[in-house]
Amino acid sequence: MVEVDSTYHAIQAKERMARWTEETPETFRFVVKAYREMTGHGRREGAPVRSAKAIFQEFRESVKPMADAGKLTAVLFQFPPWYDCTSKHVQYIRRCRQACADLPLAVEFRNQTWFAPQFRDRTLRFLEDEKLIYVVCDEPQAGVGSVPVIPAVTHSEQAIIRFHGRNTSGWNKAGRSDAHWRDVRYAYRYSEEELKEWVPRVIKMKEHAEQVSLLFNNNSQGDAANNAKQMMHLLGIEPKGLAPRQIEMF
Repeated sequence: MVEVDSTYHAIQAKERMARWTEETPETFRFVVKAYREMTGHGRREGAPVRSAKAIFQEFRESVKPMADAGKLTAVLFQFPPWYDCTSKHVQYIRRCRQACADLPLAVEFRNQTWFAPQFRDRTLRFLEDEKLIYVVCDEPQAGVGSVPVIPAVTHSEQAIIRFHGRNTSGWNKAGRSDAHWRDVRYAYRYSEEELKEWVPRVIKMKEHAEQVSLLFNNNSQGDAANNAKQMMHLLGIEPKGLAPRQIEMF
C-alpha cells in the first residue's frame, strides 16, 4: 500500500491514475489524499477558479480507475489544524460524503476540539453514521493543532492509522517557511519500544474492522520505510505478491 500525496497538490489526470493502477500488483492498494481545496486548505497558486461541484466531479473522475479496479482503500480527507468542531464544519463533512457517495472516505482531524470531552463520542458516532473511516493518529501532543491517540474503529471494513512521528518541537510551524517546516515536522524515527505500544492496539482494532492499514508519514529523513518494516516484524506480517520492479510513476 502507498499513500498518494500528489493528489493533494493537484487533481491528477485520469490516465495517470489508470497507469498506476495497471502497473501495480493485483494486491496493491492506494490511499489517495483529497485535493487541497476539498479540505479547506485553499486554492494553490496558479490553479483555476472552479466551483466546489466541478472540483469534486473532476476528482471523482480522476480516482475512478483505482476505485473500479478495487485498489482504492480510501480517499483521505486530512483537515487542517484550524478546522475545529463546529456545526458548519460537521455539515461540510456530510456534504463531502454525499458528493463522494460511491467512494471509501477517510477523515483525519488535526484540531483537538473534535475530541474534547463533550464532543469525542459524538465525533466518532458521526463518522460511523456517515460510513466514514476514522484515521487514528500517532503524532506529537503539541496543543490544539494535534489530536490525542484514540484507537477507535468507525467502519467495519477498514481502519487506518497514520504515524507522523513525535517531534513535538518541530510540529508547529512557528514562523518557518513551508519547505523547512515540513522537513522538520516529520523528522522522527520511532524506537522499537514506541512501535511495540501499537501492537495490542492494532490487534484490538482488527477485532472490529476487516482490515487495519498502517501508514508511516515520518518521511522527511527517510525513516518511514524502516519503521514500517519494524512494525511488520512486530506484527508478524510477511509481504506477499509484490512485483520485484519499480513502477513508472510519471
